Amino acid sequence: MTYRYYPRMRHGRAIAVTLLALAATTMGCREKKAEESAGAPATGGGPTAAGDKVLVGHVGSMTGDNATFGKSTDDGLRLAVGEQNKKGGVHSKQVVLQTLDDQGKPEEAAVAATRLITQDKVSVLFGEVASSRSLAMAPIADSNRVPMITPTSTNPRVTKDNGKTRPYVFRVCFIDARDRLKLTRVAVLRDVGNDYSVGLAQFFANKFQELGGQVVTDQSYKAGDQDFKAQLTAIRAKSPEAIYVPGYYAEVALIARQERELGMKQVLMGGDGWDSAKLYEVAKGALDGSFFSNHYAPEDPSPAIQEFVAKYKATYGAVPDSMAVLGYDAAKVAQGSLPRRDPRRGREDEELSGSERRHHHRRRPQRSKVGGRHGHREERPKVRNDHQSLSVSVEGPLAPAGELRFPL
Repeated sequence: MTYRYYPRMRHGRAIAVTLLALAATTMGCREKKAEESAGAPATGGGPTAAGDKVLVGHVGSMTGDNATFGKSTDDGLRLAVGEQNKKGGVHSKQVVLQTLDDQGKPEEAAVAATRLITQDKVSVLFGEVASSRSLAMAPIADSNRVPMITPTSTNPRVTKDNGKTRPYVFRVCFIDARDRLKLTRVAVLRDVGNDYSVGLAQFFANKFQELGGQVVTDQSYKAGDQDFKAQLTAIRAKSPEAIYVPGYYAEVALIARQERELGMKQVLMGGDGWDSAKLYEVAKGALDGSFFSNHYAPEDPSPAIQEFVAKYKATYGAVPDSMAVLGYDAAKVAQGSLPRRDPRRGREDEELSGSERRHHHRRRPQRSKVGGRHGHREERPKVRNDHQSLSVSVEGPLAPAGELRFPL
């Protein structure tokens, strides 16, 4: 995991405290690819007959307020699928990615997941980026025994329901992260209609207070709001050193601008829901000096990351954000597991190796989840069952190691 910092900030504070934050993923146009439209299958090769393909599904916000999230994730998935198909696919079958748009709505995510699983008969379901929408999809995947991999949903309830591990739902993103910032008093501004924002804010506040910090006020808003000055005025009255805003980029950019319009100088902090080129476009410099936790940084000198960034830029003409990276990673996870079952054996492997999930997110959190030392194949720790982790079998340099079996 990495932290992005906008360097015009001055941040001398008296006491260093450890912050633990759930970060969720949670990014525009891609012009170089004709297959970008939602629902357009990606094979990386020519047309395939129904019996000569392995169908996998993706549910994403291809339109709506979080459209860059869905588009970036889809680009990463399609890049990985194309690479696999150039290598011969899976059991000599081409992998076909079917993407459905949920418009950023949980109810639409549930409908799309149901269609992909029950009608299209996908072998693996990817999605969603947002925890609220993944929570709508998870029971459908579990009840139909179809593996679902969310690239970026970090709310613990996505993979663990009322204390019980969901056997068919997995994530490739981190759950929590640690860093040191010199802060003692913070305010929280959360999106109360967003499971990602609510969960991340609560984990942050609990840990911050546990470590001796003070949350001076906890304000709220809802996605789609345009005016945040009442909440910011209330925050200003409490004189915090920083404001924690675990929301999505559309609202965060407006919050940052309005904070500056009110003459406030507090540092803003957030999670990976900030990660979009649109954030900077709308914020217009108001986020200079702010921080957000993220899964990777394109400036990371790791050869694996730089190779991926170069490959992505060559394909799409843009620098990949974390949604694209984790979409790619999720596809690599599935691709490494699909070959473990030969469809010519005539039966499905219905058992996921749920007792063999490794804690990849619990390694040293200052490293990116994708690439670098995290991706070295010689790192193969003993795996064990835990709702926050995932067991996979992959050959690519960016994805983790372990075992997970998917049906074909």
